[in-house]
Order: sequence, then C-alpha cells, then structure tokens
Amino acid sequence: MTAAEDAIRARRRLTNKLIAAKEASRLRPFFTADARLIPGGGGLILGATAIVEAFAAQFLDPGFVAYVRTPETVEIDTDGDVAAETGRWTGNGQTGAYMAAWRKQTGQWVIESELFVTLG
Repeated sequence: MTAAEDAIRARRRLTNKLIAAKEASRLRPFFTADARLIPGGGGLILGATAIVEAFAAQFLDPGFVAYVRTPETVEIDTDGDVAAETGRWTGNGQTGAYMAAWRKQTGQWVIESELFVTLG
C-alpha cells in the first residue's frame, strides 16, 4: 500500500468516526469548497457548506444510524495528486456502493466528489 493510499484510508476512517459522533462541523475540512455529493436517494448537494449542513440536518434525527464507508480500492494517479476510492456503505438501514474522487490540496487529501448508490 502506498503512503497516499494509507492517508486516504485513514481520512475515510476519521470521517466515519466524525459521522458516528454526529460532529458535522468537523467534516468541513474533508471537502473541497466546491465539492459535489450525490446521495443514495438521488439529487445533488453542491459545496462543502451544503454537504456539512445536510449531515447536520440528518444528525438531528434521534433515529439516525451512522453511515460507514468501507473502502475496497484506492487508486492514485501517476502524478500523485488525484485518487479514486470505491467501496461499500451502510447506514440508516440501507446499504450500497460508493465512489469518491480525492484531490491533494496543500498537502492534504480532500474529497472533490462522492456518488452513493443505494442497493438494499
């Protein structure tokens, strides 16, 4: 495993912990300012602020069950500044597949876009 892959997997584990702890505001540094997220139910959430607000709204639900993303693959581009992560996700009684695009900015890996597909 490369250092870049290790770093992305570590950041994914940390986002899982922050979601489980319902700490929406602490998720902000994991996204580019113009990040895009397509949730499992469809639609489009544009920008890190809107993504964090969407998490915060979900965390208000007393029945919320944390989302867990489990990477299966992390591929780094030849220049070492873009990566693709694919894996499985579970949460709130649902499960599915996901893909995330990461970019290295100022020495840190951040999410540019995520797509979640609900499969069950």
